[in-house]
Amino acid sequence: MFSSAFANDFAKLVFQATAIAGLADNASSGAATNLYMSLHSGDPLAAGTQTTSEVNFTGYQRIALQRSAAGWTVNGNVVSPAATVEFPEMTGGTNQTATHLCIGMAQNGSGKILARMTINPTIECKLGVVPRIRQTSTLTVVTS
Repeated sequence: MFSSAFANDFAKLVFQATAIAGLADNASSGAATNLYMSLHSGDPLAAGTQTTSEVNFTGYQRIALQRSAAGWTVNGNVVSPAATVEFPEMTGGTNQTATHLCIGMAQNGSGKILARMTINPTIECKLGVVPRIRQTSTLTVVTS
């Protein structure tokens, strides 16, 4: 669909707020400064929102990552967090397995999903566990 060079530029625009000369600018007023990472127990599908199959346990909240090179690494069309991301520890609720990760615009509620990914290895959400996305986690973008 996109050339490799443009796909990399597009990923940098979305995740790092890096302008694409002559095509897209990251407006200094009104531009999003954070993207929000959410865990999901299933694929929210193309029509889903950030709340579709989102895990739900006591202590859970979405994680804000700065929309910059400090928050995200983009290299060869591969996007990953710049550092390990830790969600809050599960302190109550039903055990769940996070199989998908979404990147969206909303800190809470049913925001727009920008990217949905599978997580390997999956993350067991149970009492006392701190769900983590490591730099070594494999995040594969779902395209259909």
